[in-house]
Amino acid sequence: MSEIEKGGISVQTEHIFPIIKKWLYSEKEIFLREIVSNSVDAITKLRRLSSLGEADFASENFRVDVTVDKDAKTLTVSDNGIGMTEDELKKYLCNIALSGAMDFISKYEGSEENGTGIIGHFGLGFYSAFMAADTVEVVTKSYTDSPAVHWTCAESGEYEISAGERETHGTDVIMHINTDNEEYLDYHRVLAVLQKYCSFMTEDIYLHGDEDEHSCGCDHDHDHDDECECGHDHEKEEKPINDKCPLWQKAPSECTEEEYKEFYSKVFPGKRDPLFHIHINADYPLNFKGILYFPRIDSEFESLEGEVKLYYNSVFVADNIKEVIPEYMLMLCGVLDCPDLPLNVSRSYLQNSSYVSKISAHISKKVADKLTSMANTEREAYEKIWGDIRTFIEYGCLKDRKFNEKVKDAVLFRDTDDKCVTLSEYLDEAKETHEKTVYYTTDKTAQAQYIAMFRAKGFRVCVLDTVIDSQYITMLERENDGLKFLRVDADISGALSDKDAEITDSEALKAAFVKASGDDKLEVKFAKLDDENVPAMLGASEESRRFEDMMRIYGIDPKTMPQKAALTVNTASPLIKSLEEKLSAGDEKADVIAKSIYRLATLSFRRLSGDEMKDFLSESYDILKMI
Repeated sequence: MSEIEKGGISVQTEHIFPIIKKWLYSEKEIFLREIVSNSVDAITKLRRLSSLGEADFASENFRVDVTVDKDAKTLTVSDNGIGMTEDELKKYLCNIALSGAMDFISKYEGSEENGTGIIGHFGLGFYSAFMAADTVEVVTKSYTDSPAVHWTCAESGEYEISAGERETHGTDVIMHINTDNEEYLDYHRVLAVLQKYCSFMTEDIYLHGDEDEHSCGCDHDHDHDDECECGHDHEKEEKPINDKCPLWQKAPSECTEEEYKEFYSKVFPGKRDPLFHIHINADYPLNFKGILYFPRIDSEFESLEGEVKLYYNSVFVADNIKEVIPEYMLMLCGVLDCPDLPLNVSRSYLQNSSYVSKISAHISKKVADKLTSMANTEREAYEKIWGDIRTFIEYGCLKDRKFNEKVKDAVLFRDTDDKCVTLSEYLDEAKETHEKTVYYTTDKTAQAQYIAMFRAKGFRVCVLDTVIDSQYITMLERENDGLKFLRVDADISGALSDKDAEITDSEALKAAFVKASGDDKLEVKFAKLDDENVPAMLGASEESRRFEDMMRIYGIDPKTMPQKAALTVNTASPLIKSLEEKLSAGDEKADVIAKSIYRLATLSFRRLSGDEMKDFLSESYDILKMI
């Protein structure tokens, strides 16, 4: 072919309408959101024209009315917005994907769309009506006072245009609901859809239906605008189903704590009051607003998955949008209004959008700023909620270096006396006694003896009893030169002994405890401990214990590579001196005493196995018999 042939793709209406009915939106109920959004846009346009002096309707009582008529099998959405002339109706309704909203923005707003408040963009939303209706009627009258127009279209795409009957400007969209979708003729079903998608649209939305299902609770006949038999004045009691001024659209300085709690209860009914909130008002280039709440977790068995609702210019788009929230903050609840995201955003778009990544990073920064601010200015309140947020913050520090840098000074460590300190506060306090070393416990009950000995020396002992703590302190050691975290049973001969005392090892005692343990490779050390009432203590190196923790995390049985524990014998203990004398004298009681001391040391160090507990009880009974 020598010549270049040009042309345009043609679309046959009878083929495109079945596609629209089945595939335009993933959720069929969205059709009502689209029609109501068009009505809100029509009012927004007329408001804009009035502000520009192109029309005089600034004092108009604008509203959108949704009417359910079971008998007529119609669902009608009416507005008193800008309306359309016959030419405009032909242009925008008789041509698929030709957007009146985009034309309006181009003419009156220039190329900048931010802040217009107009929802629709692509000219497809109106046709979603055919997802639930087999016939759609439109009666419209332009604000220019042009004659009203009546347009009727069947699901085949065939339409008729005739003179309409409407006295005032605005539009009625009358959807004749087909038999497969009669659920949308139920007042409460329609109310649920409106509350889900339209609760925060910017114009008053009213729902009308069968009077026996009206919100007043009346079950008798009356005209809607008249006072009924039970005394209800329906015109006065009529309330919109939406809130035109959602809290996230306000400046944080204009909102009270009570309003934040009320908003949370409204959007997330049934949940307890949140721990704290973060009000986001990001300007260019991100251009999004929202309020995020840190929920209160009642127990470790409660679901940790939060819920973030995504809005587009106050129109609900989707909930549980994980892609917009950093991975380590998925427990957050709240709302985000992102007018720069597509109204019908897909999961794949969210996963691959650089804009979404920037939103996620901004949220992380705002959370970090909030935590730092609370730690610095509301320390007492911050300490009260620390137990609820601690694991998530530590996880965030592990996952995100930038987040860690911002919040590291706001991370708290709770000690055995239930007091909180930051890492820098702990290290400042420990400068004179154990510089750059943090002592901690993983179980206050099981390690009580060790803790008591550290507290007797005036050492603060932190409680690190969650799975993630081991990884978190390893990261801190890596990032802070010389810093060491030691569990209370990992430095017995170092922290709890008199380092200047002269110690003489006893081969007899060593042999007795090796025999008592049944482990020929048991390491036996001798030290003069500060507490002479403790005859011996078992301990393991910090490295071997953490390795064991890591094995558990990866599902490996630690018994396959058991950690080596060392026994520290207290040379200051009268009991040990007595045992040594009995060994020298060949007293047969010496072996029983050595076994009992070793079992007690084991009991303080870890939980006894079934066989060990049986042996311990038997040995204890033998000792009682000697008395």
